[in-house]
Amino acid sequence: MEQRYASISEIDSVDKNNNLCNKETSLDYRVAQRLGLLALIVFPLLPIVLATASLPVLHAAQEKAVSNPLAGDAAGAKAGELLFRSNCSPCHGLNARGGGRGPDLTSGRWVHGAGDSDIFHTISTGVPGTQMPANSFEDSETWAIVAYLRSLAPAAPANMPGDAAKGETLFTARFGCSGCHMVHGNGGVLGPDLSRVGASRSIAYLIDSIREPDKDLSDGMLDPNNHYGIPLVYDTVTVTLRSGESVRGVASNEDTFSIQMIDTLQHLRFFQKSDLKSVRHERKSLMPAYSERMIGDTDLQDLLAYLESLRGS
Repeated sequence: MEQRYASISEIDSVDKNNNLCNKETSLDYRVAQRLGLLALIVFPLLPIVLATASLPVLHAAQEKAVSNPLAGDAAGAKAGELLFRSNCSPCHGLNARGGGRGPDLTSGRWVHGAGDSDIFHTISTGVPGTQMPANSFEDSETWAIVAYLRSLAPAAPANMPGDAAKGETLFTARFGCSGCHMVHGNGGVLGPDLSRVGASRSIAYLIDSIREPDKDLSDGMLDPNNHYGIPLVYDTVTVTLRSGESVRGVASNEDTFSIQMIDTLQHLRFFQKSDLKSVRHERKSLMPAYSERMIGDTDLQDLLAYLESLRGS
């Protein structure tokens, strides 16, 4: 048999075709392999990804759909009243018409949502940045409190037909209240921030705060869920240094070993108690009492109208 040897050109042509085929086959294989691996990873997770993406929508729908199972239930509302008086009245008043710390809950104005599920959420989780804490009631107990609040007749509107615009002028210019109190980021820091005082305080409390500021001192802004912290109030604190110098102001933070305070010049001061002769708390406010002679009834109505309009928005 005659043996035939391929020419160099033929061998090169075959090699090139084979190499090209191998490259194409290798590329296709690698692409297919990666796509297959991706499919193995993504496809099983796809239902989970889609379900997770739809959670906010489902949650919103559930929130809208939730209604109080005790709505209109007289026995449930009565149970809610007992729970409210035992747990909520120290801040919101015995009949929910406002107290020293919490707003009137009979006015029909709900800053954090007016629906049953909104009120339920506020009671359960609290309101960050305020003195409203989270609560550990059973769901049935929380619904009972909501039923009680819904059963209350709206409070009679306060007879304060003042002009809020005039009240703001009185607050910032004439009486200089903004020198000590901050509103929406503007003002002093010696007194409480009043940016949402209309939502957190009753009219009666505001009147007392103006006429008799020592009667019911405001609480400092502590974490409402920290039951172990020393409660702070806006009382008058005087520290006496070993040199004999006295510094007067309000405490912004205090523990067993130290005290931070805002002095009357609104400077933040820090002291180690071991370096002090004494720390004296006086159950009175640095704010002066404004009598009827200093602030007449008309001006008071305007000032209250302005303060009542401050709801944090």
